[in-house]
Amino acid sequence: GRHSMLPRYVQRLGRDWITHWNGSQILALNSPVSSCTRWAGHYPPWASFPLPVSADFSATWRFPPFFGPWRQFQSSNWRLDNYTQSCCFHLPNPSMKSEGEEPLTKKRRLSGQDDASTPEQETNLSNQKEVSCLSVAQNEEKHGSKKGTIKRPWEYFCQQSKTMKIAKSKGSDHSSTGSETAFDFTVMSYNILSQNLLEDNSHLYKHCRQRLLFWTYRFPNILQEIKELDADVLCLQEVQEDHYRAEIKSSLESLGYHCEYKMRTGRKPDGCAICFKTSKFSLISSNPVEFFRRDIPLLDRDNVGLVLLLQPRFCCKANAAICIANTHLLYNPRRGDIKLTQLAMLLAEIASVAPQKDGSFCPIIICGDFNSVPGSPLYRFIKEGKLNYEGLAIGKVSGQEQFPRGQRILSIPIWPKKLGISQNCVYEIKQQQKEENAGEKLEAAKPDNTQEIVIASEKLSSKLRHHFKLSSVYSHYFPETGTPEVTTCHSRSAVTVDYIFYSAANDDTAAQPGAEDSFCGGLKLLGRLALVTEKDLWTVNGLPNENNSSDHLPLLAEFRLIER
Repeated sequence: GRHSMLPRYVQRLGRDWITHWNGSQILALNSPVSSCTRWAGHYPPWASFPLPVSADFSATWRFPPFFGPWRQFQSSNWRLDNYTQSCCFHLPNPSMKSEGEEPLTKKRRLSGQDDASTPEQETNLSNQKEVSCLSVAQNEEKHGSKKGTIKRPWEYFCQQSKTMKIAKSKGSDHSSTGSETAFDFTVMSYNILSQNLLEDNSHLYKHCRQRLLFWTYRFPNILQEIKELDADVLCLQEVQEDHYRAEIKSSLESLGYHCEYKMRTGRKPDGCAICFKTSKFSLISSNPVEFFRRDIPLLDRDNVGLVLLLQPRFCCKANAAICIANTHLLYNPRRGDIKLTQLAMLLAEIASVAPQKDGSFCPIIICGDFNSVPGSPLYRFIKEGKLNYEGLAIGKVSGQEQFPRGQRILSIPIWPKKLGISQNCVYEIKQQQKEENAGEKLEAAKPDNTQEIVIASEKLSSKLRHHFKLSSVYSHYFPETGTPEVTTCHSRSAVTVDYIFYSAANDDTAAQPGAEDSFCGGLKLLGRLALVTEKDLWTVNGLPNENNSSDHLPLLAEFRLIER
């Protein structure tokens, strides 16, 4: 009736349009129009968010031309109202967290869980969660303290690690206590969700309010997570190149990190980054890995990896080194042949970077989004160091689909010889050099035809191997209930696809069986940031949400370098 003169552009506005009035005021319509615009994410094509505003917004702001003639608009009873509850323009600055605008259903879920729990109940719950030597931190000051966040306590594998973390939180700057030779450090693996990929796959985020998906909202959240978790090494996936150049790199450098980046080779402008604190490490070498090969039809995808060799700054051995690898394997569940080949290429690069002078490998950490679930053939190959893929369906390699559509059997061998990588996941040139060096030490050289037979048998072998005996930081299931841990959650699925693998020292009680080292020392897992269940994530409306701005959770682990 009395608002019939209101332009139709305004009537179509959703409730989530971002505006700014000197940082605190709200632009409102004294109109029932907000009652009919309760959906999120429907914006007119002319809207660009967040809107640029000047310092003195109230002095310079004028009605945009799309509102129609001023006299007509003036008669529609338009007014400014401070802090109006029913307004259809209601959002804070994108860098702030909005707690007052959560849907009622979400409020009920959160109030029913967060408000009902007491410190005593949380303590009892964490005591029940204790398994073998694993203990859970009772009072985490940083995680789970904000409304609408998931509580992720720190899980310790030894009391000494807990004591050290408490000392660190009190301002101690020592990287180790009790032993001058120990070197402790933390590693994070985090898929931060490229904005381009988010927009190209918007169907995965229908459960999210639109304003939470803007990069201007997401990046401050992601940066805050990185600041709070304060890892010594960051392994980031889906790092968009223009965002990296414009703000990610400079922001991380201001926090004391040195950044190495490898962009994907195709049209999708994202890639992998490894960033490390210069106060803890110095860079020995940086080795990018491109999985695309123009001359090999199998390798027509643009995924990449990055392998760094780092030297600890506080270590008694001058030649001590740690190899850090980061990758994001192909997603396609029906192309297990490509996934295994990409993994073999990454392992071959690690094998060329990590050897020490005595022939052993330095400690290795492999992080990334492997697009494979726990227990899948690809996962078992990483942990066990061997895989017989004879008769294996191409769609079952990653285990992403319960009923895979890719029923074609993997060929033997999977990749052609001209790739230059053997079935042992090493570069064949280096393997031939090793064989030649070993042959020189023999008194009688083997005949050439024998060598040809050996190479021919390797070609036809359906067994893949690698020389790294790796353990997973996470166990992937909660031991009390058997409920799966989750590292990613969106509208279609909630699974574990992100991992931190490491070469375990002999005395590492957290290592899986068979992870004894043939390495120069090894790594001891001191603790990890706990993961959650799918049910936990949906209490905060899945991912991304108000406080977690990626569709993946960050993984974080603390290690101690053990020297042999």
